[in-house]
Amino acid sequence: QVQLQESGPGLVKPSQTLSLTCTVSGASITDNYRSWSWVRQPPGKGLEWMGATGYDGKTDYIPSLKSRTSIARDTSKNQFSLQLSSVTPEDTAVYYCNGKLWNGIGWSDYWGQGTQVTVSS
Repeated sequence: QVQLQESGPGLVKPSQTLSLTCTVSGASITDNYRSWSWVRQPPGKGLEWMGATGYDGKTDYIPSLKSRTSIARDTSKNQFSLQLSSVTPEDTAVYYCNGKLWNGIGWSDYWGQGTQVTVSS
């Protein structure tokens, strides 16, 4: 059973850096045919894909956030992380980590339960 769990502070001050970690169990983040993403949902809005890392550590980001976003892996802990710099109140959202795993037929989606992050002074 693949499980993902987000962790990190729930309150960040404007201009600071938001840091979240996703701990994965039941699957290795370094195995092939895997993609690990961060997705957020601002209040009253839809889901926004922020970026992802693959089995080889390569990353991809949505252009609108690329200059402020960094996704990294800690393979020794089977974790991947998100850093979002220079945050503003518009970055307030529920942040989810997501894993897509190829099951031989199609892609299976796995989600963390989400963590609320509020940007406020």
